[in-house]
Amino acid sequence: MLFLAPLYNYLASQYATRINHFALIKLTLQGLDKTIFYFLLFALVRVIWLLAVRKRRGLWSEFGLWLFAFYFLLVLMLTTFRSSYFPWELNFHWTRPLSNINLVFMKNTWKLVYAQSKVDFYYNSMGNILAFMPFGALLPNLLQVEHCFGRVFFLGVLSSVTIEILQFLLMTGVSDIDDVFFNACGVLLGYGLYFLLGQICVKNPNKD
Repeated sequence: MLFLAPLYNYLASQYATRINHFALIKLTLQGLDKTIFYFLLFALVRVIWLLAVRKRRGLWSEFGLWLFAFYFLLVLMLTTFRSSYFPWELNFHWTRPLSNINLVFMKNTWKLVYAQSKVDFYYNSMGNILAFMPFGALLPNLLQVEHCFGRVFFLGVLSSVTIEILQFLLMTGVSDIDDVFFNACGVLLGYGLYFLLGQICVKNPNKD
């Protein structure tokens, strides 16, 4: 880790043997550390771009772009690029059999439903939904077009499928059709939240 190593070392020394799922904490901190690094690169490129071009976004739209960039980088680091920090460290497994991809809808989810512990079920279902809610909530602001639900939903599903394919090729996760379904649900809920907030703003405009 480049940024969060002191924090991780402290948490590991205090809680590694006391928390059952400390591996998830480690994974999260590693993903966040890589996200910070690549977000700083994004910020540098974006600032240079803003200085070079005249056409710019509004303040809130620009803020939304930066927020979306940080969010999506974090999703990628937590789901796809877990085992590598830099692009040249990626190791693709092109010869993996396609049978390792679960294309039977809800097959693994039902197994988790009837498992003795429901932790994995909630982590898999709610985790995938929550992970893509910001996608549906933030992307409409970036597209800057009316009635963009179709585009948002398509891009959300496309991003989810791309992540599943990369997980399969990089062996950094289980490629499962259920993940795409739950991600799509997250996009729907996120867009619904965006639409609801938009309606509230229309009905209660700032009188100042």
